[in-house]
Amino acid sequence: MVEIGGQPILWHIMKLYSSFGMSHFVIALGYKGDMIKSYFLDYRTNACDLSIRTLAGELSVLGSPREDWTVDLVDTGYATNTGGRVRRLAPHLPDESFCLSYGDCLTNADLRKAVDFHRDHGRLVTLMAVRPPARFGWLELDGSLVTEFVEKPDVGEGWVNGGFMVLRREVLELIESDDQSLELDIIAPLAVSGEVMAMTHTDFWHPMDTLKDVRVLRSLWDGEAAQWRLWD
Repeated sequence: MVEIGGQPILWHIMKLYSSFGMSHFVIALGYKGDMIKSYFLDYRTNACDLSIRTLAGELSVLGSPREDWTVDLVDTGYATNTGGRVRRLAPHLPDESFCLSYGDCLTNADLRKAVDFHRDHGRLVTLMAVRPPARFGWLELDGSLVTEFVEKPDVGEGWVNGGFMVLRREVLELIESDDQSLELDIIAPLAVSGEVMAMTHTDFWHPMDTLKDVRVLRSLWDGEAAQWRLWD
């Protein structure tokens, strides 16, 4: 697993949610699910100091980790699409609404505010809409003359799904197979029928899609400028 500050991005997202009082997590496992299981099985020993009696082979864990989480690790299949993965999590999800993250981006958005917004409007889906950072700079031209060079502005054009959502449980009933995409096959038709609302977020948001993204997020963390760190 790719790490930031010695912890996988999954840990950072869970810490973000728990900073808003959420502590029960259901993780859809697929590719390298065994690594995620091993990470949580060893979580307590890796998070705490240890005392080891070498002759007797006895191990004592000194103290407890700061995180008081319940983590359900559910095998949702190697090739299952995003909709199918959420559908397979159904027995572990609450009766009304639940938060969902793809686990590939970080933000400093108020996730509790997103939950409250979702409850207030009463529709099936709430998306966090963001304007992603531009991947490339651009040139302003006057004919063949370059009049301005803009180097990767902070905000790109257009709104995108920021990967943090709140869904009512009824959405699960619309997912019919493992092959369905959550966004394309489920959320897109719901948007047409007026069942999707967006909570816009214009502050920090950053994906972790490329090696360059990893380097940017690591640099922010190492430089104590990680805006998504809302916990002590």
